Amino acid sequence: MTTGVRRRMAVEERRRQLIGVALELFSHRSPDEVSIDEIAAAAGISRPLVYHYFPGKLSLYEAALKRAAEDLATRFVEPREGPLGARLLRVMGRFFDFVDEHGPGFSALMRGGPAVSGTLGGEAASAANALIDSVRQAAYEQIVRHLGITEPPARLELVIRSWVSLAESTALIWLDGRRIPRAELELQLVHDFAALTAVSAAYDAEMAAILTRILADEPADGPFGELVARLVALAPR
Repeated sequence: MTTGVRRRMAVEERRRQLIGVALELFSHRSPDEVSIDEIAAAAGISRPLVYHYFPGKLSLYEAALKRAAEDLATRFVEPREGPLGARLLRVMGRFFDFVDEHGPGFSALMRGGPAVSGTLGGEAASAANALIDSVRQAAYEQIVRHLGITEPPARLELVIRSWVSLAESTALIWLDGRRIPRAELELQLVHDFAALTAVSAAYDAEMAAILTRILADEPADGPFGELVARLVALAPR
């Protein structure tokens, strides 16, 4: 439209716009460096109108991180169909889709707590940390469902939570220059899950049984089968 009249947005539409604008700004600079005036200008509205939708910068910051957390958590949802290795590879594909498309937002989410400590205050840091923990918990629960285990043993919980943390740190490092092909990292993280499970299985009979059950459904040309082939190729003749 070229009438020059600014289109009025519905309440929820405007809130979504402000959250998106705020997340982008908070992603690149610490919250204390971003002003309400800057958020208003980026959204094309007045400063008082921002306060009409959000009582302050803290509530807008929390809403922005919540959106990123909810979106990221859904990336770990995968139907329990087919071999586990292929499922995890699809999960990693969607996970890196988010990281690739929303790199600043991902960094803002995962570094939210430390980034706001001492700036917006302890309340903001606590809210950010709670959202980060909610994403990690959602990822953990999804992987447990993939394994079909209702009460995970302690060693399995350790493996899954360690792997989720590894995926998170790998993505953050990858964003700094993207020096390794994304597809290689996705596959490597699936291999990392198998490796962590195998090491744990070497110490515990219950984990050994879980690993045996996983491998029984894996095709030779699947991600786990490829890992075995790579390891065999490295072994001395």
